[in-house]
Amino acid sequence: MLVISIGLLLPGIFLPVLTIRGVLTKEGVAYVAPMMLDKGLNEETMKTLSSLINPSMINMMKALGGDLRQMILDKLGPQLTAALQDGVDNVEVYQQTRSIVSAVRQLYDVGSPLPATLILLFSVVVPLTKAALVAAALYMRNAAARVRTLHFVEAIAKWSMADVFAVALFIVFLAAQASQQPPSESTPPLLAFTAQFGPGFYWFAAYCVFSLASQQYTARLARQGVVS
Repeated sequence: MLVISIGLLLPGIFLPVLTIRGVLTKEGVAYVAPMMLDKGLNEETMKTLSSLINPSMINMMKALGGDLRQMILDKLGPQLTAALQDGVDNVEVYQQTRSIVSAVRQLYDVGSPLPATLILLFSVVVPLTKAALVAAALYMRNAAARVRTLHFVEAIAKWSMADVFAVALFIVFLAAQASQQPPSESTPPLLAFTAQFGPGFYWFAAYCVFSLASQQYTARLARQGVVS
């Protein structure tokens, strides 16, 4: 049981737990393109465009009360939107894959020591400590000392759900980026995020279940005096 627990734990902390992918949606790009065009047609840009147009055409437009800037927006805006919707695919702009260990390292790097320490403590240190104590108990010749050690393991096994809690916090921390909403329901999202569990999540979940069951079984044997 000890070997199986460690065999489940190590992939759980080193393999990817979660992958988040973000793409620029063509609908969102098409939606903001007219606004970007509007912001981009500043006074300096209009001067440059006016120098490329026949002056007599500009004078005629002004005489008729026309606005060159508005005309460009009216003509190019819909065409630009249609072209982007038809000819542009979603563009991946963000991807992040994290394991438990790499997440701890990243949290320390960005100046978040408290969540990093909690994840490190409950997902790495405590499980390895429990495994080390069980392994030590296997080689103890003193039966009373072995029973005390296993009882201590049973006591700290009550913190087993903290393993799950720590990883859940980590997953929520990353997956929160996938819940971004556009300003209104009618506005297409410019950035669309998707979150996908990695193999490390399933390995760690299997470790939590198996470890808890094996610790309860071992503690029961210790109480019955079967372990010798």
